[in-house]
Amino acid sequence: MKKTLLAAAIPAIFLSTVAHAQSSVTLYGLIDEGFDFTSNGQGHRGYEMVSGDTVGSRWGLKGSEDLGNGLKGIFLLENGFNTNNGQLGQGGLEFGRQAYVGLSSAQYGTFTMGRQYDPTVDMWSGFTAAGNTIGDLAAHPFDNDNSDWDYRIQNSVKYVSPTVSGFTGEAMYGFSNQAGGFATNRMYSAAGTYKMGGFAAALAYMKTNSGGANASGAVSNDTTIFTADSQQNIDAGVSYTFANKAMLAFAYSHVDVYNPTSNLYFTEQPVAGTQNSWKFDNFEVNGQYFFKPDFWMAASYTYTFAHISTTTGRSMPKYNQFALMLDYDLSTRTSVYIQGAYQHVNGNTGTQFDNADIPGSSGISSTGNQLMARLAMTHRF
Repeated sequence: MKKTLLAAAIPAIFLSTVAHAQSSVTLYGLIDEGFDFTSNGQGHRGYEMVSGDTVGSRWGLKGSEDLGNGLKGIFLLENGFNTNNGQLGQGGLEFGRQAYVGLSSAQYGTFTMGRQYDPTVDMWSGFTAAGNTIGDLAAHPFDNDNSDWDYRIQNSVKYVSPTVSGFTGEAMYGFSNQAGGFATNRMYSAAGTYKMGGFAAALAYMKTNSGGANASGAVSNDTTIFTADSQQNIDAGVSYTFANKAMLAFAYSHVDVYNPTSNLYFTEQPVAGTQNSWKFDNFEVNGQYFFKPDFWMAASYTYTFAHISTTTGRSMPKYNQFALMLDYDLSTRTSVYIQGAYQHVNGNTGTQFDNADIPGSSGISSTGNQLMARLAMTHRF
């Protein structure tokens, strides 16, 4: 009897070991914590402890299962949190940063479903300093093009192609999830990148309808920047990396916001029905230089001009923003860094479009100028 039980147990143990070897689940995370100074936030100096200015503090689970013939089942659950008070980020969502499941094939590409970043973030944002190195302090005014990863797409399906001769494509559709309102808070987006040697380039497009109007729709209402009838983003970027010693990039984005009713950064919202359109053109030059493998500097300059069309006329505020960062790696997982940013606005709209507001500051300035500084550390696990 004992021999029979042992003979039955050996195959079961072997199969369990094989299944475990073909599957993997990884726990990972990152904490970004530091001290911020703002020269003018709502008319006052600001001194704050802030979590996640450069990279959002997070922890997550990701995994894959080998299904055979080069096909894998994959998932990712990623939580955002505030280190200072322990609160959940992204409006209190348990996995507010990302939550998706899908299939991946080296031959046919990757298909995922859930709450995810759109193709403009995946393929274009990395050409900006906000999306690549500096974070909030280098974001474009009001993060109008989402280069700083302010929002995600819910109810979305996404496809990423295999890389062929240096080219990778990506497409996404986000459903409104509203019966009788198919276009109420939906989105669609596509992007492509080309990489060859040190050269890289990207083009991207995104369109949303009634973003944030339907809370269960595609554009999450936890950090919707603009509430409007529709918005479209057109993005382009190029970069060149010099022998892993330095990188230089140029990024451009054009944003159209039609019939807007609110701006997340404003403390005084415009009167409903008075705004026809808000349009932004962002031109950015940024770079990164490694003094040593564990010590580097990043810098960026962005020029933005906006077209504000209202029922009473048009205005064109202009924004100049500089950002700088020095980073020293104490180890492969722990870094300390210092940042600074300055924004100057020249506008005559008579609204808070004329007031400087660096994303990540303690609040919108009472004037057209704002200065920020940050001393912080990051730890990865």
